[in-house]
Amino acid sequence: MSLGSVVLKIKQKYQHGFGTAYYRDSVRYRILKTKPILNANDLTCEIHVLTYANDWLNLIWTLKSFYHFSQRQYALCIHDDGTLTQENIATLQYHFPKARIIERKQADEKVLPLLSSYPSCLEFRKTNHLSPKVFDFAVYLQSDRLLLLDSDILFFAQPTELLNRIENPEYQINTLNGDVESAYTVEPEVVKTHLGFDIAARINSGLGLIHKDSLNFEWIEEFLALPNIIGHFWRIEQTIHALCSSRFGVELLPPTYDVHLEGNINGSPSRHYVGAIRHLMYSEGIRHLVQNNFLKDL
Repeated sequence: MSLGSVVLKIKQKYQHGFGTAYYRDSVRYRILKTKPILNANDLTCEIHVLTYANDWLNLIWTLKSFYHFSQRQYALCIHDDGTLTQENIATLQYHFPKARIIERKQADEKVLPLLSSYPSCLEFRKTNHLSPKVFDFAVYLQSDRLLLLDSDILFFAQPTELLNRIENPEYQINTLNGDVESAYTVEPEVVKTHLGFDIAARINSGLGLIHKDSLNFEWIEEFLALPNIIGHFWRIEQTIHALCSSRFGVELLPPTYDVHLEGNINGSPSRHYVGAIRHLMYSEGIRHLVQNNFLKDL
């Protein structure tokens, strides 16, 4: 390896400081020494997550922080994007023995035939690596209510309002965390003109309650016909969730759940460490949990 390559690797490793590198490369692995979540079988709501080879360790932090602070035992379904190794899968299965882990090949064999009557959906599922968050979550969902959860979220206290909405049988709309701004592949005017309804602003598809009936493949086939909707690779999945929820009925979670790029945890029950602030998941989020004895309590 050349000196230039070594220097580049060192710069990349420490670009966000030594503290970030320490919590990411050392402390983060301590979660693997904690006890498994043994009783996650409550189908009041089912958690669905999509993960991959570079993110499965963060996912364990996401899930264990949720189960710890929520004091719930919602059933769990983990979807592999096709990059997980058998060792990754075995580790996830150890920590979440009641979870269903859906490998990508298995999912393709089940989901693709179900989309044969929806050509645009089928093409989207084949070509977008985040599309399982729409189609696979719907196909494998075993509850009427889905907790949509990304693997870059940490919980620091009980997410009371989220749990109240999930468990209130009279709560019949979707609810998701608010983004910094609307990040869709279609403009609101296009949605209104072609579909006749308003797309809700600032929906982020990282955290929220989704009702099964809102993931309607006929609707999605219609949405995928909108002009120029196939855009940014991750915004399109978020756009589909926003469209489904807007037609079904939706409201944002309270502002304490909002995605925010500035500031700190500041008493929020959770924080979504999106790409621009992913490094803070380690230097802020995991540091906060560890310093407050999270690992000792598991």
